[in-house]
Amino acid sequence: MVVMSDPDRTMELIDTQAVRSWMDGVGLGGGPIEGVAAIGGGTQNIMVRFARGVDSFVLRRGPRHLRPTSNDAMRREIRVLTALAPTEVPHPTLLAACEDEAVLGGAVFYVMAPVDGFNPGSELPAVYADSEAMRHGLGLCAVDAAVVLGRQDHVALGLTDLGKLEGYLERQVSRWLRELDSYSAMPGYGGPEIPGLEPVAAWLEANRPATFTPGITHGDYHLGNLMFDRSSPQVAAIVDWEMCTVGDPLLDLGWLLATSPDGDEPGVVPMLAAAGGFPAPDELVRRYAAGSTRDLTSMPWYVVLACFKLGIILEGTHARAAAGKAPKEIGDMLHATTLALFSRARRWAAI
Repeated sequence: MVVMSDPDRTMELIDTQAVRSWMDGVGLGGGPIEGVAAIGGGTQNIMVRFARGVDSFVLRRGPRHLRPTSNDAMRREIRVLTALAPTEVPHPTLLAACEDEAVLGGAVFYVMAPVDGFNPGSELPAVYADSEAMRHGLGLCAVDAAVVLGRQDHVALGLTDLGKLEGYLERQVSRWLRELDSYSAMPGYGGPEIPGLEPVAAWLEANRPATFTPGITHGDYHLGNLMFDRSSPQVAAIVDWEMCTVGDPLLDLGWLLATSPDGDEPGVVPMLAAAGGFPAPDELVRRYAAGSTRDLTSMPWYVVLACFKLGIILEGTHARAAAGKAPKEIGDMLHATTLALFSRARRWAAI
């Protein structure tokens, strides 16, 4: 993650007096809130790091201009992080949560302990930059963390109703095509210009796996949402749980394969791709198979679905940019990423 310390910018993001009063009530730290700095890396939600007394904290809330689902997403994250507390899944430690929207200007939020680690989307410590073996290990441990998450018992953790399992795979394509169609309501957006959209959708419908083993699915599992240990290749924390559900955990592996460096395609981590050494897709799949009892014979389908789904999600920002609701340069960049994802989907589907 990138830390930005512009005080004028960060003070606009949270009401420090309101946060301080709330923290007093839940017994978190003491004294004034100091050193407030925005943590960047995402495009939706707000995270700020700050100190109070001798302790450091990270606060996470929805975007400055809340969307209708922003608070529900925060409540989902709170629920998931609470459930994962006793497990071996690497995740941020939730310290306290506030679901009272009146406390912070309408936003649900939570406070967690800072994660001691780095994100390869924004930095690559020297020990990794100088060692291909370390970069290779980074990719393998990303798979290992997905295996650990996928083996958790969602029923025992009280997350049975987090997702709707009936028809989970069957509804994926139609659900995301409807999402894409909804963008046409944006003024200035002339509709999707995505080569391969129809063939990829048809291939997914024709090649859908007949069954799956349910489990906890992060929903946005890529290297940009992983924090790694600074000295050894292991995942310090999986972050950004707002899309977590109970579904098919193989989609997390598909998402990782869809977004990781692969040949000349950098994925979401150009810095890591340029350094080289990241495991090839077939090695990542073998690594998952070594730690899981799940049937991976349909793995290409999950990669194609991940490309399809993520591409459509990113196209939404392109549509909002066309309507003047997001910066044009970001919309153009994400549209280019959508095109790259659909190109990767066609390669995996061999169409």
